[in-house]
Amino acid sequence: MWEMILVGIVALAAGVALGFFIARKTMMNYLKKNPPINEQMIRMMMMQMGMTPSQKKINQMMKAMNNQLK
Repeated sequence: MWEMILVGIVALAAGVALGFFIARKTMMNYLKKNPPINEQMIRMMMMQMGMTPSQKKINQMMKAMNNQLK
């Protein structure tokens, strides 16, 4: 009797842990393929703040955001 309960609890814990890691990996792959912010969005954001966006500055911001995803 106790063995069945123990096996059930262990299986539930293993399923939750496995599901978490699979969901995390899937989400990271999705964000890598479809970044939430692209160069045009950064350019528009900088223009709205009154800054003149240079390509060098945009590349620096994109690199910083990509490093945060890793």
